[in-house]
Amino acid sequence: MENKRTCLYDRHVALGALISPFGGFDMPIQYSSIIDEHNAVRQHCGVFDVSHMGEVRVTGPDAERYVNHIFTNDITGAPDGKIFYGMMCYPDGGTVDDLLVYRMGENDYFLVINAANIDKDVAWMEEHVGDFDITLDHQSSYYGQIAVQGPESEAVMEEVLGIPCKELVFYTVKTIEAAGETVIVSRTGYTGEDGFEVYASHDYIRGLWDKLMESGRCKPCGLGCRDTLRFEVGLPLYGDELSEEITPVMAGLSMFCKFDKPEFIGREALVRQKAEGPARRVIGIELKDRAIPRHGYAVLKDGVQVGEVTTGYNSISTGKSVCMALVEAAHAKLGTELEIQIRRKTFPGTVVKKRFYDKHYKKD
Repeated sequence: MENKRTCLYDRHVALGALISPFGGFDMPIQYSSIIDEHNAVRQHCGVFDVSHMGEVRVTGPDAERYVNHIFTNDITGAPDGKIFYGMMCYPDGGTVDDLLVYRMGENDYFLVINAANIDKDVAWMEEHVGDFDITLDHQSSYYGQIAVQGPESEAVMEEVLGIPCKELVFYTVKTIEAAGETVIVSRTGYTGEDGFEVYASHDYIRGLWDKLMESGRCKPCGLGCRDTLRFEVGLPLYGDELSEEITPVMAGLSMFCKFDKPEFIGREALVRQKAEGPARRVIGIELKDRAIPRHGYAVLKDGVQVGEVTTGYNSISTGKSVCMALVEAAHAKLGTELEIQIRRKTFPGTVVKKRFYDKHYKKD
């Protein structure tokens, strides 16, 4: 089956991007270099094509109840414009996907899901409609999406794109009317920096991209640095730090599971796992060497395998070789000495916090 292409695919090719498959799409991995693009986002401003992400609208009298039923976080009584991060889980606590829920209005929610999981997620949502009086509208094919990220992103949004956004704080959303359509603008991102995401028709998104490129104030960025950026601030990637086998509790994301909520799918299993303590946990490890730990490499304790690397890099922002890894809980304590097998050699490392670099968000 051929990969899908986003509405900006031709722009990426014209800019000479390295294109590679990701989540069923042909996506730009890098334009200049991953280091160059990473640093642009940390220090100035970068723009990402994230049109591969999925969008589902949930409306109807039972919309709030339904979303609370399938979602680990608690959206009860949330004000319009509030955004929540959380997971959809299987009854055994394994993760269907991690996602964002935007409260657009009363009985009106906008769910943003991962590209590789779109079909699975939509099927899961449909399967659990049951007696809820709601309408599910799968809108992924309508929306294009860009992410404008970095410390200069607010100025770029306002001055280059003419989108007023300075009143938004982190994890809030608003809509604007532009070019005869309703455009969704949120102060969100996946980089650990301040930034915005804009959802609109393909034509509108193409127009924004062209303005950003013409301005010279925003570097085009690929999925390569999107991964290095999210990794440094400890944000999980589905398939690495979350999966059908890796629950939010194992991933250290219990804060996004509201166990005082009466019910949600997977709640009982997660409550039990939290009380008993999971058998395995996702941790951070810092190597004493510059060798790079990659996904799937073995984590050892005294020569015996106790886990494996989920994501690893030589961190661009800190210069340290670090990774996230799923290990047996007995070896997850901060300060624990472990080794990582890289080809035929083992390299010593220490368990550290998963956030290798501090986030910079606009909180008020």
